[in-house]
Amino acid sequence: MPETRSLYARVRPREETLLWGGLVVCTELLLVLLYFAATDAALAGPAGIRYVLYPFVWINVGAWAVLRTTPAPSGDRQRWAALAISVAYFGVLAYAGGVVGQGYVAHGHGHQHATSLRLLLLDAPPGWSPGLVYFGQYVHLTLLPFKLVGYLALSYLVYATVLDAAGSAVTGALGLLSCVSCTWPVLASLVTGVFGSGTAIAGAVYAQSYGLSTVVFVVTVGLLYWRPFGR
Repeated sequence: MPETRSLYARVRPREETLLWGGLVVCTELLLVLLYFAATDAALAGPAGIRYVLYPFVWINVGAWAVLRTTPAPSGDRQRWAALAISVAYFGVLAYAGGVVGQGYVAHGHGHQHATSLRLLLLDAPPGWSPGLVYFGQYVHLTLLPFKLVGYLALSYLVYATVLDAAGSAVTGALGLLSCVSCTWPVLASLVTGVFGSGTAIAGAVYAQSYGLSTVVFVVTVGLLYWRPFGR
């Protein structure tokens, strides 16, 4: 019973959390309405609504978990070790998720292409923008707000988990699956290998990649926040 009450205390939202949560959601709704009022963009049915909501799920869930997570007290050695692990974790997620990639030279194209830098303001709904895309000779960066917030939140939770010494390798594996760019190739490859690339099942996997990634991201945040393994 004490463990149940402890879990309930962690799950139960505080009044302050509900107040700020309502304010954040209203602000996000206003941003979305202003975006569609200021641009020629239009929602393409239910699918369009989902793609507008996905970034806010990542941002809100990640920010909530970070604000409610306090790393356990520890010595300098443990903190530096946990920081190194979390930085490496972020690096893997950033690379697998397409935030950081190889540039032209790394791909063997030499100097055939000019370096490009593009700022995304009204090119996409809030959460996807404002973003920054840089394509250089040695590195390719795609900085989207929801990805950065999501991956930083996961890395911080990994940091706290390492310090708490109650984590599990399962959460790390799920975190790697939370990136959009590595989720759909893996799932699509498995499905198309069994059913063929032209099947409706394979098409559904491609179509739902962002939804699957969002679900896995939320589950990963939950596991890293509550840390049910090893308790």
